[in-house]
Amino acid sequence: MRRPVDARPGEAAPALWAFASFFSLLAGYYVLRSLREEMGIRGGVDNLPWNFTATFGLMLVAVPIYSRLVARVPRARAVPLVYRFFLVTLLVFWTLFRAGVAPAPLARAFFVWVSVYGLFVVSVFWSLLVDLFTTDQGKRLFGFVAAGGSAGAIAGPLCVELVVGLVGVANLVLVSAALLELSTQAMVRIIRWSRWSGAGEARAADARAAGGSDTEGAALGGSAWSGVVLVFRDRYLLGIAGQMLLFTLGSTLLYFQVAHLVAASGLDSASRTRLFARVDLAVNVAALLTGSLATGRIVSRLGLGAALALVPALTAGGFAIAAGWPTFWVLAAFQALRRAASYAVERPAREVLYTVVTREERYKSKAFVDTVVYRAGDAGSAWLARGLTAAGMGVAGSLLFAVPVGLAGVGLALWLAREGRRRELPGRPEGSA
Repeated sequence: MRRPVDARPGEAAPALWAFASFFSLLAGYYVLRSLREEMGIRGGVDNLPWNFTATFGLMLVAVPIYSRLVARVPRARAVPLVYRFFLVTLLVFWTLFRAGVAPAPLARAFFVWVSVYGLFVVSVFWSLLVDLFTTDQGKRLFGFVAAGGSAGAIAGPLCVELVVGLVGVANLVLVSAALLELSTQAMVRIIRWSRWSGAGEARAADARAAGGSDTEGAALGGSAWSGVVLVFRDRYLLGIAGQMLLFTLGSTLLYFQVAHLVAASGLDSASRTRLFARVDLAVNVAALLTGSLATGRIVSRLGLGAALALVPALTAGGFAIAAGWPTFWVLAAFQALRRAASYAVERPAREVLYTVVTREERYKSKAFVDTVVYRAGDAGSAWLARGLTAAGMGVAGSLLFAVPVGLAGVGLALWLAREGRRRELPGRPEGSA
């Protein structure tokens, strides 16, 4: 692993377990994702803003509950417990699908729940990793871990393509549940490595040096809303939240234009499901082959600022080009390229930003930004997209609206990288945990 990944002695095992955990996690999620997209189209594109709004409302309930959990339960127990909760909900949905209970309301509930599930489990996964790996290790290893997610995100759509005709839709949910349990088992291995290697103790010392007071293995303390308060008190965390809002604005505007074109295509339900699965497959193959394995090298050589600014720059240029040729295949290709760059480079680079904050901020504030802020951006952008359409902006006008959003994201990304470097703790041995 040292040649492609730049892993140091003692780092290969935890990096491989993290790779395996993220692989299983995203494989299971992408089994569900194409089902979610089809249910969104089936419910009517004009109703999608309500789906996003319902998702945002559910996030407002879920995040304080999660914050209360990590405030009172040691993190080594809290993180697997969150995953097991979602495992149980998957089994509940599988049972309801098999029983044929209220198909239309169940489909809408499934769309909202998968939207919550996908963000929450990924946020919790990265919270654990930034808690156990140092800033230097994150810059070198998180790209490799992201490659595991990209590989899993390839396996998920392939599973849908190959076995949905054999096992049926309901049993795909059961397959996803099994993959989630495999991810949980690999995550437990990472926690054990942290205890055995002393990585958690070193991270606890870092947290105390940064102003925290927690000790390794202890609950975080604080209130259910303390993570939210910390975001609004710290301009660095506010900057990360702003970056997330700008990203979701571009993503949702693009998503709505693609959804409208797919809805107008005349394809039947099964064909639309396969189409979404194939787009996901193309995105994640590109992410794995072109970026994820090289992310550590990119961040080391070009700098964190360049990695963070890549997707915003691509957003500005891509929306400008797509506005001139607003066809399905141009928009789908742009969406695939942008998502691939996000998964391969921008997402692991953004996680590095959290390695210089306190442990409470890594779990509580990060969960708030990754879920509530993300879905707030989704909901607001969904209604904005509907408003632009109602105002007669058309596809080209709506796409051009996102160009300055991308330019603003470039400036914010460069500032976040500078601020992150300023906050790096001095005196930490290179490569130590």
